[in-house]
Amino acid sequence: MDYPRPVARISTGSDLAAEMAAALAAASIVFKDNAAYSKKLVSGAKALFQLSRDRRGRYSASVPDAATFYNSTGYYDEFLWGGAWMYYATGNISYLQLVTTLGIGKWAGAYGGGPYYGVFDWDNKLAGAQVLLTRLRLLQYPGYPYDEVLKNFNNQTNIVMCSYLPVYKRFLRTPGGLSVFNRGNPAPLQYTVNAAFLASLYADYLAAGDIPGWYCGPTFYLVQTLRDFAKSQIDYVLGKNPMKMSYLVGFGNKYPRYVHHRAASFPRNGHRYGCTEGWRFRDSKSSNPNTIVGAMVGGPDLKDHFLDSRTNYNYSEPTIAGNAGLVAALVSLSGNNKTGIDAATIFSQLPPMFPSPPPPAAPWVP
Repeated sequence: MDYPRPVARISTGSDLAAEMAAALAAASIVFKDNAAYSKKLVSGAKALFQLSRDRRGRYSASVPDAATFYNSTGYYDEFLWGGAWMYYATGNISYLQLVTTLGIGKWAGAYGGGPYYGVFDWDNKLAGAQVLLTRLRLLQYPGYPYDEVLKNFNNQTNIVMCSYLPVYKRFLRTPGGLSVFNRGNPAPLQYTVNAAFLASLYADYLAAGDIPGWYCGPTFYLVQTLRDFAKSQIDYVLGKNPMKMSYLVGFGNKYPRYVHHRAASFPRNGHRYGCTEGWRFRDSKSSNPNTIVGAMVGGPDLKDHFLDSRTNYNYSEPTIAGNAGLVAALVSLSGNNKTGIDAATIFSQLPPMFPSPPPPAAPWVP
């Protein structure tokens, strides 16, 4: 892309800044063995999170073009999400105090329900933030004065996990077994794989805490129930569906060949194509000249039907947001479930919650 791609400069963008802070803070833990780089990431995360708190507002309110496609509905969920990652990355107790303030959770919608409650996506991080903070409660148990709010997040996470189970019919489900979390709107797969990831991850959290399962009302479900749900959804994406089609391009024998994506549809013939020359390739009857391996498309409709067409992006367009959830779910479901997660590294920056016991007294001499 050598044509102009203008950058918008904004003075308010709490959601965007807090999300960027979360990414840098999380990365600082991943790269903790590279001390200089990790420190640099934390420094950037601190500046961005402070900006998000100081200059309140939705980024999309300042960028109308972005609002057309990626409109933000709020930023308190990013305060929770970013604040949790900032606490894990720095150990600074002020971040824990922030995310356990009742008002933050309230304004993020943590106790409000609604048709999209429990849906984790690029706009709303609430479900992910609650799972992330439940990890702290289950595996570190910080106690008073933080436990009241953390317990609420834990309870809400359990409710969300119940809502994912098909038996409760909280979300739509296609005849072929795909759980649809975006209320029948197009391109459902990105929301499905996010739910699969959270379910699989929460199963690991419970197992790491030696907790065998959780309650949905009077019914007790074992941890394996969450893994089975997550696996069923990812299996659907990979080809176990009525279309017998893998929605991951390049995987399996049958996958989308008319992907709505420039890199897939422009021929590699040495010609330099301009910004507006892509329409004829989009509208071509020929399949894509390039296989965009690893891209997950939008997905089928409520009847499990999929239209392999470049001109209908509702079915055939891949997104970074969708692939992020898919990769996370695949990683979470891979390997030996008995091994689960690394329960300690994410907490390596946290200070002891309770003072160390005093040293033993000197031997008594009569």
